[in-house]
Amino acid sequence: MTEESKATLNSSTRKWWMLLQFEKGGEFDVEVRRQVDAYFAKMGRSRTGTGALHAKTAIILSSFVLSYGLLVFWAENVVAALGLAVLLGLSAAGIGMNIQHDAGHGAYSRRGWANRLAAMSLNLIGGNSYVWKWKHTRFHHTFVNITDYDSDLDFGGMGRVTPYQKKRWFHRWQQFYLWPLYSLLAIKWQFIDDFLVIAQGRLGVHEVPRPKGWALLLFVSGKAVFFTLAFFVPLLMRPWPQVLLFYLSASLVAGIYLSLIFILPHTVEDSIFPVPAEGKGRIDTSRTEHQARVTADFARSSRLFTWLVGALNFHREHHLFPSICHLHTPALAPIIDAVCEQYGIPHTVHRSYSSGIVSHYRLLRRMGRE
Repeated sequence: MTEESKATLNSSTRKWWMLLQFEKGGEFDVEVRRQVDAYFAKMGRSRTGTGALHAKTAIILSSFVLSYGLLVFWAENVVAALGLAVLLGLSAAGIGMNIQHDAGHGAYSRRGWANRLAAMSLNLIGGNSYVWKWKHTRFHHTFVNITDYDSDLDFGGMGRVTPYQKKRWFHRWQQFYLWPLYSLLAIKWQFIDDFLVIAQGRLGVHEVPRPKGWALLLFVSGKAVFFTLAFFVPLLMRPWPQVLLFYLSASLVAGIYLSLIFILPHTVEDSIFPVPAEGKGRIDTSRTEHQARVTADFARSSRLFTWLVGALNFHREHHLFPSICHLHTPALAPIIDAVCEQYGIPHTVHRSYSSGIVSHYRLLRRMGRE
């Protein structure tokens, strides 16, 4: 942690959005919003989810319920059961990327209650929508790719992905050992991260208000529902070694799937990791320009891949307009490309998912050796 971040941590009077300032918006900010507004005005579309998103929700939830039901109450063959566990893990990740993610950003529906209800789907797969709101919507989206301020860059010392993080001797081999650790993401959510944030009231340099009232009730009940579905109900039907095997299979699949979709847009070879101007506590670009510079896209030509991952491969578009439903963001890409080119703002696009994986590997290797 930098000295500036330590000073920030010791300041109890500053609000989270005041921890780090950006320059005022300029012509780029105005133009990119104008162009996107013009697109929606011309097409006459709602910026939030429509019937297509509701149909997608039904498909993903049906896959989740069906794979869970068959796994717990029907599957007798171990091979078939493991296949269902993998499908359950993929469905759980699908819920996070396609339903909860939009809802958490207020992009699922124009109705607030529908967004809140859909956001609670994260509780169904072991996370917590209250903690996610602070960690992802507020901290990550505000301070994306800024060391110490963006907790998504913090690998708990096990990995080094920016030049400003402390290098340890074992990071030399991180390009090999981190991949299996990525699969632990879901398990870490379910058993450690959410509880730790609530207990400490803090996430890195950021203070997190402990939930009260309805939010606290949802936290406790959400975890209770998840543990009941993951362990208690299956233990009524099957011996514990099978329950543990199937839980690990589903959770590890969900963890690696989610990790490798959310990691690629921010930590590849060409990723930018801005630092505050020394002594000023501010980034020398506007927040909008910052979002455009530090997020990468990948596999933009694959419609199937885009559908499966909730268009998170169009990540720059999402970071610039997080309250727009993911079904619309692919259409925004050429518009934003043109504006970025007009103002000389660089952007990384990997043609395929595999090329993004290779680029992340190379970043890990470089950061482990520098």
